[in-house]
Amino acid sequence: MVFSGLLFLCLFLPITLLLYNLSRNITYKNIILLAASLVFYGWGEPLLILVMLASALTAFICSHIIDKNRGRAAAKAALAAAAVICIGFLAVFKYAGFFVSNINLLFGTSIGFTGFSLPLGISFYTFQILSYTVDVYRGDAEAQPHFYKFLLYVTMFPQLVAGPIVRYVDIESRINCRRTDWADFEQGVIRFSQGLLKKVILANSAGSIVDSLIGGNLNSLSAAGAWLGILMFTLQIYFDFSGYSDMAIGLGYFFGFRFKENFDYPYTSKSITEFWRRWHISLGSFFRDYVYIPLGGNRRHQLFNIAVVWFLTGFWHGASWNFVLWGVYYGVWLILEKKLIFRFIDRIPTVLRLLYTNAVVVVGWILFYFTDMSRLKSFLIVALGRNLNGTSLLALDSLKSNVWIIVVMVLACTPIFKKLFILLRDKCPKIYSAVLPISVIVVMLICFTMLVKQSYNPFLYFRF
Repeated sequence: MVFSGLLFLCLFLPITLLLYNLSRNITYKNIILLAASLVFYGWGEPLLILVMLASALTAFICSHIIDKNRGRAAAKAALAAAAVICIGFLAVFKYAGFFVSNINLLFGTSIGFTGFSLPLGISFYTFQILSYTVDVYRGDAEAQPHFYKFLLYVTMFPQLVAGPIVRYVDIESRINCRRTDWADFEQGVIRFSQGLLKKVILANSAGSIVDSLIGGNLNSLSAAGAWLGILMFTLQIYFDFSGYSDMAIGLGYFFGFRFKENFDYPYTSKSITEFWRRWHISLGSFFRDYVYIPLGGNRRHQLFNIAVVWFLTGFWHGASWNFVLWGVYYGVWLILEKKLIFRFIDRIPTVLRLLYTNAVVVVGWILFYFTDMSRLKSFLIVALGRNLNGTSLLALDSLKSNVWIIVVMVLACTPIFKKLFILLRDKCPKIYSAVLPISVIVVMLICFTMLVKQSYNPFLYFRF
């Protein structure tokens, strides 16, 4: 079940909201939201929900051992046990097949194991569980006395599958006490419709171009087609992932929660360092607070710390060497910026800094997109203009037939539309009050129409 699916929009969400708002007691509200979250998660894979429940129960038990044994060896042992078990689940289900295939390649063995089915959202809920356990150990959070409340934090369906990664300390008080009013509901609808627009209209449109250009046979593709395809993927992954985050934040408003922003117009960044402060903010802050700073941060072994963080960031995204390369690629660029480029970057014109940042990012998406290393090699041959059989006709046709939606996508990567709405709100509040609900209704109608007609593309980050 996904946010932009008709099943979710027409059945699951209305029923959940109805039952939730009929309940006046916070305990009943939490139980209804927990039950809805378990149904949402287990809809397509009911057995794999046991993995999440086992991880949550482990962290819950270990957090209470930590709380009762602060400053003792038992607390450290409980923290280590929680980390080993939860990361162990992630390693087994996400990386076991990868390790076995590489063992076969290195030693010439023929182990037939290809891996388990990947539990939905395991990378995200594992990090949430780990952040909670570490925060309890550090004394930044109190151990939650009620398992069902902790399980609600872990399983909460608005952000469970693809983030943002929510820390327990940020929503602890709202689990115990929260209220929603019409203003919250209105804000939730606006934010949810914004995310739905990004996903259904923009990301899916970009995705269809990506599939037609670089999703199939690369031998007949020209260099122009290759670069247009990866540029469209650059737009697709942004609108896909930021659209999901917008919908998650909007859903949070419906149920009285405030999730932090996960994207801040990253393609307007003027350095790679700035880009990673604006892209997938919750993941970056997780690695900063739980890996980079504990290793020493900027104080000692900075280059080593950056290398470790970006190796882990790449590997977190998937059990494939292309993701490792992608992480190493960004680690190198960030080290270059800190040790060399930042010495003179202020003297570079803003336009050139924007071009530099986005050029690095687009090349990085090549490594991210192609999980098959042989296809990655083929793409690079085409992109460098060494494929003499390629034709530019497909690229030209794709560009001509989608020029207007591409222009809208490029503009939507900047805050221009947001600024226009703010200007309208401040200068013409009456017109704004009339335009806003009409805009939301029109967006929802267009999205519903497209969902009925098109073959649905699932969120890209669901596989991570």
